Order: sequence, then C-alpha cells, then structure tokens
Amino acid sequence: MKVRKKKKEPSLSWLLYILLVALIIVYALYGNIVIGAVAFFLIIIILVFEVKTSIATEGTKKSLVDIGAAVGAAIVVWVLLIVVLQTPAPVDAVSSCSMLPVMHRGDLVVLHGIGNVSSFAAQHNVPVINVSRSAFDKMEGNMSNEFLAYFAYADNASRIAYAIANNTTYNVSLYNTLCASQYTYLNQPGKIATCQVSAKEQARNLIRYNYSLGSINIGGQLFKAIYTSQISIGNTTLSENYSNPIIVYKTTSRDSFSGDIIHRLYAVLNVSGEYYFLTKGDNNQALDIEFGNYPANQSAVLGYVIADIPVVGYVKLLLSGQIATPAGCNQTLSTNPP
Repeated sequence: MKVRKKKKEPSLSWLLYILLVALIIVYALYGNIVIGAVAFFLIIIILVFEVKTSIATEGTKKSLVDIGAAVGAAIVVWVLLIVVLQTPAPVDAVSSCSMLPVMHRGDLVVLHGIGNVSSFAAQHNVPVINVSRSAFDKMEGNMSNEFLAYFAYADNASRIAYAIANNTTYNVSLYNTLCASQYTYLNQPGKIATCQVSAKEQARNLIRYNYSLGSINIGGQLFKAIYTSQISIGNTTLSENYSNPIIVYKTTSRDSFSGDIIHRLYAVLNVSGEYYFLTKGDNNQALDIEFGNYPANQSAVLGYVIADIPVVGYVKLLLSGQIATPAGCNQTLSTNPP
C-alpha cells in the first residue's frame, strides 16, 4: 500500500514575508499612513521572529555566528558597490513625488559617481556656465532674492496660484515666495501684491527666470500650470532638458529642503574651477534654488542615477520612519499645455 506524503505547510516566516510584500504594495498604491505603520511594525516582528527562531533551532552561539556572517557579507557587498560605482552612497530611495512621472516615491535607485565634473557634463551634454566668484558669492550672500517663482493672479494680485482653473481670467507675475509665504502664514493676503518682483529687480540677479504654461493633474482634475521653463545667466539662456541626468545630492542645514534630493540636473556653474549644480524636480514648478536650496557643491553630489527599481525603496523609507506621504503626491505636472 502506497503511503501518500503529507503536504508541507508553508512556514510562518514565509507567510509573514508574503503579508509584508502585500502591505508594501498596497501602501505604494494608496499611501495610507496606517498601512505604512503596520508594514513598519511587521518588519520589526519579522526580524524578531527570525532571530528567535534561529536561536531556538540552532542555539545562541550558532545564531550569533550566522548573524555576524550575514552582516559581514552585507558590508563586503556594500564596499564592493562603493568601489565599483565610485560613490560613497551607491543605493538610495526616492522619498518624495517631485520626480513624477519618471520616478515614484518608494523607487530604489542605483547611483554612479560623477568623477570629473567637466568630463561628466560633456559626456551627458549638460551646459556648463562660467560664473565669477564675486557674482556667485553675492548671490549666495543674499539668497532671499532667489526665492522666486511665477504665479497667476487676479484682481489686486493678492490671490496667487500656480494651478489655474481652465475658465479663469488671470495674469502672470514673478513673486518672491519667501515674502508671499510670510503674508500667507500671517493671513494677510492683501500684502502679497507687494511681493511682486519687477523685471528691473530680476535683472540684478545672477540667475533670471522665465516661465511657460503647462498642465497639472491634481487628484484627477486637469488645470493650467505656471512653471519655470528657462533660465538666463549672463548672455546664456537655457531651457529645461528632460534628457539631462538625474543626480542625488546631500542638503545642508541652510537649505529649505532636507535629506538627500533626487532631482534632474539643469545646469552646472563653473565658479573659478569649483563646480555647483542647479537642479529641478520634473514635478516641481521651479528650480530648487527658487525654493531656497543653495546650488549643490560638487562635494555634496553623491552621484547620478543609473538604475531605478520600483517599490523596493519603501523598505528603506519605512525603516527610517518616512511613513507619511509627502505633499504633492496627488499631482503630476506636464509641460504640455491643456
């Protein structure tokens, strides 16, 4: 008589991993903070469960040896990636939605170091603009003058927005966003009109901005959108180029943004042989400098993106506590007019 073998049941460990993958996918689709928190705690539970199971089956000494070997292997792999990819941070995760639709929050990106900036810019057809040290220092010394963005306005110019309903009558003007946000915070909209920047004032700056009209999808509704499409430095005018490489740079305490920024390279400034990077998120209406981020020094640039893996980066975001979905994830900017 033939004995039928009993079907092997899936272990609790595998069930936990399957549940974790399902939770991360649901979280990636809907951005629900509760789902994200549950996924975070499930990661902790899995780690504790794996350690306890290992100790119970193999003993404490063997488990510690295995854990040490795994950590050592991870360090070796990380060092090899650093050497091969020529960057101290070969892997990062997209934490915002500023690069939609090219990159999504939760994508894992693989970076390669830039190396010689001049050669890198030439290889990738990125414009390099020569700027004197005095002009650059003057700009950095008065960065509040660079907090500039174009907005549509109606009536007395105190009601401003970059997303405009299709049937709205409007004008467009350049505003100092630091000034406008101050009056918005103080609930004094009547004074926002004083934040307009004239062409004469703009001409004094190192970088001058120009805008175009595109469209923006906000929660499924389509609006017109004002965005920075060109900059001028001296006699050179540059347009946004979506074939430029995407770089990752580290912010400092003086920047408005924080953490690692993953944005597209707009242009490189050659300041007496020292290089600085102007960047812009594809889904942002303005360059990073217009939001109050100083141009990234070459030493702050971790590398440029050579690979993008969807969803996997959520593990890093969850473990670092970045559970809440940031603003802007419900909208996508397009350069095509509505």
